[in-house]
Amino acid sequence: MASASAHGPNALLVSVVLLATLCVCTATSPYAAGLSEDFYHKSCPQAASIVDAYVTKFLKKDRNFAGAFNRLQFHDCWVGGCDGSVLLNSTETNQAEREAHVNFGLRGVAEIDEIKADLEHLCPGVVSCADILILAARDATAKVGGPTWSVALGRRDGVNSTALTADTNLPFPVLNFSGLVANFAAKGFGAREMITLSGAHTIGRSHCNGILPHLYNFTGRDDANDTDPAMNKNFAVFLKKLCPEGNRTNTIFIDSTANTFDRAYYKNVLQGKGIFITDSTLITNPVGKKVVTTFSKPRSSFFTEFAAGMVKMGNLGVLTGTEGEIRKTCQFVN
Repeated sequence: MASASAHGPNALLVSVVLLATLCVCTATSPYAAGLSEDFYHKSCPQAASIVDAYVTKFLKKDRNFAGAFNRLQFHDCWVGGCDGSVLLNSTETNQAEREAHVNFGLRGVAEIDEIKADLEHLCPGVVSCADILILAARDATAKVGGPTWSVALGRRDGVNSTALTADTNLPFPVLNFSGLVANFAAKGFGAREMITLSGAHTIGRSHCNGILPHLYNFTGRDDANDTDPAMNKNFAVFLKKLCPEGNRTNTIFIDSTANTFDRAYYKNVLQGKGIFITDSTLITNPVGKKVVTTFSKPRSSFFTEFAAGMVKMGNLGVLTGTEGEIRKTCQFVN
């Protein structure tokens, strides 16, 4: 029998098969190098379930911890990468990230440490604080009605944490649209992703500290009645009762359904009821307003895109292999 020709249709078929094989082999992973979903499968198989159980416990006590854990992931990953540095305490010679102006009122640190203590008892020196934080943010989001997503693990903990670095990298709540776009672009995120991740404000609460610039002296006239004109007037009156001028410590919910992850945030923004300047500014740009309007509607892709954004954020500046360390307690380096 004659051998098959290496030319014509057969050659084309071989080329297609080889190309398909190559595409499979070189498919890019959504995770940073060194991370995997089964990282603790042998070394601490119960790690994810323990984090999940603790998150359930914390949310039963205070459902608003969902917002706190989301904020922790963002405020950790945005500053030097997802290395748990936001959890570190200050020392006599160093002000840690948690002392930064932009981290005012940060919650959830003690709760992450409580989870760590249990895991350290069961699997000493294995599970990083950075990974616990990432898992807690995912679990908490899903438990209050939001999306879930696969979490790759294997991050190690950083040993450096400074307030100045946090204030330099994190977006302050007074940024306008172009300022937010620039801040997110510096981390590799587009404008749409910025608007998507802003949707985390659908859960959580805030001290008045970040809200006052929206209510008083908005344009710098040193006038208590100088409120953002884009804000709903009745809503502004409501906020001023909760946040009197000069009061930085009162707390308020940052969404009308603050204990449920939903699309209400975007509806509120469209109605002039954004809590922060960074919320209301999303609709000052035509592209931004279009995305906000889309996400405010049922069956939009908000949940799917938010999950993808959190996965992408979780890849920022990770330490793996022999980099960093596995802290014994999350608030102190070893």
